[in-house]
Amino acid sequence: MRIFLLLLLVTAQLFALKKEDVRVTLDEMFHYHVEHKELTPLLIRRSIKLYIEQFDHEKLYLLGHEILPFLETPQKLIEGAIALYNEDNLSFYQSLNKTLAMGIARAQTLRDEIERELILNPPEVQETGGSYLTYPKNEKELRQRIKKQLVWFLLSNKSDSPKWNPSRREKIFTLLEKRLNRSESTYLGKDEHYLVLHTLKALAKSLDSHTAYFSPEEAQEMRTSLEKQFEGIGIGLKEGVDGIVVTDVINGGPAAKSGKILKGDLLVSIDGKSLKEVSYDEVLVLLKSEGKQDIALGLKRRDENIAVTLTKEKILMQKERLQYTAEPYADGYIGKITLPSFYEGGDDSNCEKDMKEAIKALKKQGPLYGLVIDLRYNSGGFLNQAVKVAGLFITSGVIVISKYSQGEVQYLRTVDGRSTFNGPVIILTSKASASAAEIVAQALQDYGAALVVGDERTYGKGTIQYQTVTDTHAKAYFKVTVGKYYTVSGKSTQIEGVKADVHVPTEYSRYNIGERFLEYPLTNDQMPPAFTDPVTNIKSNYPQVHLRTILPDLQANSSYRLEHSKDFQTFLASLEPPKEQPSVLKMNYGVGDLQMNEAVLILKDMIFMNNQ
Repeated sequence: MRIFLLLLLVTAQLFALKKEDVRVTLDEMFHYHVEHKELTPLLIRRSIKLYIEQFDHEKLYLLGHEILPFLETPQKLIEGAIALYNEDNLSFYQSLNKTLAMGIARAQTLRDEIERELILNPPEVQETGGSYLTYPKNEKELRQRIKKQLVWFLLSNKSDSPKWNPSRREKIFTLLEKRLNRSESTYLGKDEHYLVLHTLKALAKSLDSHTAYFSPEEAQEMRTSLEKQFEGIGIGLKEGVDGIVVTDVINGGPAAKSGKILKGDLLVSIDGKSLKEVSYDEVLVLLKSEGKQDIALGLKRRDENIAVTLTKEKILMQKERLQYTAEPYADGYIGKITLPSFYEGGDDSNCEKDMKEAIKALKKQGPLYGLVIDLRYNSGGFLNQAVKVAGLFITSGVIVISKYSQGEVQYLRTVDGRSTFNGPVIILTSKASASAAEIVAQALQDYGAALVVGDERTYGKGTIQYQTVTDTHAKAYFKVTVGKYYTVSGKSTQIEGVKADVHVPTEYSRYNIGERFLEYPLTNDQMPPAFTDPVTNIKSNYPQVHLRTILPDLQANSSYRLEHSKDFQTFLASLEPPKEQPSVLKMNYGVGDLQMNEAVLILKDMIFMNNQ
């Protein structure tokens, strides 16, 4: 459950979904989707599984035998569900919802019993919480799982407790119940809105792993993530044991400028209204206050009461935008640029502009001999920004080939004729680098304009989504997969990802991260290369073959360094199962950004070899 929220000005439109919205919205998504054009038995079966999983993903409510009849629904009933869907009848999903409601009632009873026990007799040892791969076989096993989760939550909050007594433990469980009830309440009662919402989410996700339907609140968060800016007062909150706690004060925002609000402060009133009996959701509504620019806050810090009135402003999320530093090298510098996403907001705010300004600022410091562009934590963003950023490092040529559902093909290119930087470049990646990040990495690798360093391969998301999230006037918020993209070499990163030229493992290397591990991913295929632009018939000056000639030496040098580095070997040992760690981790090695350090060393090798 998301307990951290940046407070936005844009208030979610008040709306109530109706049963006919399922068919209307799905029809629009089918129109755009690259593969599925109508509701089929396959999609119904997928949606049943997803409907259950999106509610009980940790498998703490339902028993295996209770969901089996739904997962093995006879074909005749599946076809009947499609017929009902076409009549705007959701009775099939209503029957599924009744089973979930039964599971909620049982879980609430079990939690109440177990919480009473733990309030009086707290456990001494904390067990690991988490989700399970299979549903419990019986109620006894379900009870054990629920107790394990309750013990984990109780002891996880013990460090915040000045007094460890029954009253404090009861407050901790009260907080947990508030959080759980917010989710559970949407499956109880006869509210048509939530039945439609859950059904839409399950059916949308059944199309493929990246198609999704969003509530207005979720759309707001996603919009902020894409644009890296929002209008508000600039604080982050979470619901804690003692109340609503300030968890972040955003630099440059009204709260930070006031100098009166600190992390850890308790929010106790809004515009004079006490928050004692106000739910967390209501607090967020009060702070959004549509049409109201000034908000009076009352806060508490130990025994001090604080009052402050803040005026909402447009805030740039600087921490989540491009960052750069310079490392001295010879008589100049090596630039290190971290790009967390491919963002684009209003007021000429975008990552291409920030990249240009960063390179310009680095050049002002002295000779700029090379760049490391860190995309390890970059999961994508706007496609047009990926094209523009890649275009900063080549003079002209196709960056992305897009292929859509009816076979239509588009070529996105840079035609500026200039490059912002034409020296040695390394793209630092990981298994978490995805989508637009993979476009940039693969394109520059294809053109020989950069080397890719990091995990053996990136995430492997090579699909294109059309989205309505950034349209504040949209009637429905969704993203839908409309096609696949390919870089100039004709390669699709779908499933396969971008393969590193020099393998330098990151902390993600031990995990099963990537498109291949998702449900219902699209397959990988290829297109003819476009080094000669099919539209203009202009042949690119690339690919540059020079990097290919020095690559074996770069790989050998890096491999030798990593094998003989106590720091890096300690890091690799830390990725192994716990039984193999203890003796190694006692040594004071493995501190610092080892992957960035190695990328810089590879870049220095490139510079030296280029000079040779």
